Amino acid sequence: MATPKSGIILKEGEEIILELEAELWASSSNPVAQFFGSVLRIIYMILGCTRRGYIVLTNQRLVEVAQTRLCYVFNSSKAVKYVLPSSIKEVGYTKEATFCGCFCQAYSLYYDAFTQRTAILLKGEDEQGAQRIVDKFYNFIVIANK
Repeated sequence: MATPKSGIILKEGEEIILELEAELWASSSNPVAQFFGSVLRIIYMILGCTRRGYIVLTNQRLVEVAQTRLCYVFNSSKAVKYVLPSSIKEVGYTKEATFCGCFCQAYSLYYDAFTQRTAILLKGEDEQGAQRIVDKFYNFIVIANK
């Protein structure tokens, strides 16, 4: 079994439904914003700082992972959080204009739980892709709450 990019350890019989890498550098799906985000990422890589975030949806659980490394190898921080499917009240996506207010659309996945709200940019997705991802989340929540 291949290790997920997020680094989580899967339980016996657990399968990944969806693994999303959070875009922590760019602010939208706009190619210009992605370019500036890539430049910022390169500067931080030269300095040895990396940030990675993941949302992993398996057939048994929902996991959020955030990790920061300094000087290329030192784990500065890592946070792994399980979100109970029964605590999720709402899941959806938002669409926002980003470049000069009208040219490029940014799609973000969000879900509201009793204790938190999580939202991540869906890099490179269109409206159909965002809808597909939300449908997978919704189906997971419905099945987990039966």
